[in-house]
Amino acid sequence: MTQSLQPPEETVIPDSLGSKSKLSFSWQIGFTLVMFGFMYLPIAVLAFYSFNQSAYSANWKGFTFDWYVKLFSDGRILSSLQNSLIVAFCAVGISAVLGTLMAVGLAKYQFRGKSLYLGVSYLPLIIPDIAIAVATLVFLAVFAIPLNLWTIVAAHIVFCLAYIALVVSTRLADLDPHLEEAALDLGATPFNAFIQVLLPQLIPGIVSGCLLAFVLSMDDFLIASFTAGSGFNTLPMEIFSRIRTGVKPDINALSVILIVMSGLVAFLGEFWRYKSEK
Repeated sequence: MTQSLQPPEETVIPDSLGSKSKLSFSWQIGFTLVMFGFMYLPIAVLAFYSFNQSAYSANWKGFTFDWYVKLFSDGRILSSLQNSLIVAFCAVGISAVLGTLMAVGLAKYQFRGKSLYLGVSYLPLIIPDIAIAVATLVFLAVFAIPLNLWTIVAAHIVFCLAYIALVVSTRLADLDPHLEEAALDLGATPFNAFIQVLLPQLIPGIVSGCLLAFVLSMDDFLIASFTAGSGFNTLPMEIFSRIRTGVKPDINALSVILIVMSGLVAFLGEFWRYKSEK
């Protein structure tokens, strides 16, 4: 009596798991594309219309570089750009020195009320710009200080100092404290140990903090508008005064240049941070 051999039944694996993973993967890609489109599509449209021949951004009349040429011959734009650069360089330069010393002092020394001082030092990071602007204006009015370009610098130092100190503190936390102690044991003075051992290790953090503070200072409108005197417009203030009557292609061109320069500064800061980590 022979038994017929039957092939084993194949196990059927449901494809529901694979379909769900494919569906989930496709949903993630779609969500990512939507988010990137929401963030960068307006910038692409702005850059596209900066080459429009028409003086009105809504009507496309042809491709031209005339608005970029006109931009660099505009005296008001160049004057406001000069004011913004003066404010940014002065505020960042002073904040770099004070912020580095503040970060080192808070990291290495213990004193009464240190926690309170630490919290107060970083308040400009969370306080709204409008509150800082009003408080600075009231302070200047109480002491009868006339508003000019240097009052903008003083106001920008307030928040630039906090950003630079925060970045330097983060860099300081990753350093080996025994290197400076070894320098002191070998006969170096505290000043020499700071200059020759600690400061070179802090330079990447200082540069990153300065680049971040520079971009924020160039971008500031609220604080500058409250603390600027007559005839001392910064670049954001000049842009705001012009777009109230409509956005023209020269403003689009200026915005494109600012976006490119800000992206370049951010890339340099990130490259410097990556290089320092290596």
